[in-house]
Amino acid sequence: MTFGKENTAARDMGTAVSISMKAWESNVRKIVPYVPGEQPNHKHMVKLNTNENPFPPAPGVDRVLKEINSDSFRLYPDPTVKLLAASLADYYNLNQEQVFVGVGSDDVLAVAFMTFFNSEKPILFPDITYSFYPVWCDLFRIPYKNPALDEKFRIKKEDYLQENGGIVIANPNAPTSIYEDLSVIEEIIKKNPGTVVIIDEAYIDFAGKSAVELVAKYDNLLVVQTFSKARSLAGMRIGYAMGQPELIKAMNDVKYSYNSYTMNQTAIECGVEAVRDVKYFKEGIQKIIDIRKNSEEGLRKLGFSFPESGANFLFVTHEKIPAKEIFESLRSNHIYVRYFNLPRINNFLRITIGTQEDMDRLLTFLENYINTYDN
Repeated sequence: MTFGKENTAARDMGTAVSISMKAWESNVRKIVPYVPGEQPNHKHMVKLNTNENPFPPAPGVDRVLKEINSDSFRLYPDPTVKLLAASLADYYNLNQEQVFVGVGSDDVLAVAFMTFFNSEKPILFPDITYSFYPVWCDLFRIPYKNPALDEKFRIKKEDYLQENGGIVIANPNAPTSIYEDLSVIEEIIKKNPGTVVIIDEAYIDFAGKSAVELVAKYDNLLVVQTFSKARSLAGMRIGYAMGQPELIKAMNDVKYSYNSYTMNQTAIECGVEAVRDVKYFKEGIQKIIDIRKNSEEGLRKLGFSFPESGANFLFVTHEKIPAKEIFESLRSNHIYVRYFNLPRINNFLRITIGTQEDMDRLLTFLENYINTYDN
């Protein structure tokens, strides 16, 4: 009998807790989160699913990691990230007041969304693009519209000449890999003087001209880049924005309002070394472009087609075999690429450019798989 009374009391307590949880749950901000690429860890795997650089960062980064004084860790890092901001400003021929540094370009973009997109008018970005954009809009309660890319996955610039509360364009775009000519980007910036236009250039180093050269010309332009791709520092989380000083000050005001010390000292010093070694940087980019070209030839021979890539990845579809079947077969053999089960792109795979050995293993597997599939 005693057990029964305790059980009844516990049940009553559980009911009370349940009611209590429902009360506070009504005030919880519920968001459908961004889903990052899978991070598998298998011996001898081929990881081509998250657009990381397959080569190590500049040698100076390794030197910093070996020589850094751990005693410095007891002190807060510089909230202005002056050392790294100055290095980036020097590299791009800007003033330090024109550079904002954050913890990866995702952090930089999130701060930019909070800072500049506070109108009741919707911001604009394509229907097929980086899937974090709508997540930030939901998180920060920003209205938005998604003008559709054309049948070749290209921007229709007239869609961005309508009334708006801001514009975000990834160039080159992800996951399509397509680079829009700078003249297209400039026309959109020029015809939207009343709102901030963000050009997200995570992959620009593998493509053409950067919108950075337009920063001096337009006070409504913010260009965002990252160390995760061409500079091989995805694990360090370094991103940055470039624009007129008024834009950068506004972003810093928001940053300092919720977290002043965002970037750790080690990342700052490693970032400086990555910027300093220009020769290594350019050679690394060319190496990936060369492997990309070789991979394109191999994939075409196997019946794949894809847009011209301006990134460190290819966006491919096969003439006969559904993308999901290829994805699952690759994954079961520890070869990882990215598949998006989304409208318009659910028959495509995004394949990061790895080392030549990685790409050879991918192509060999695909050749055997396709031959078996045909038979």
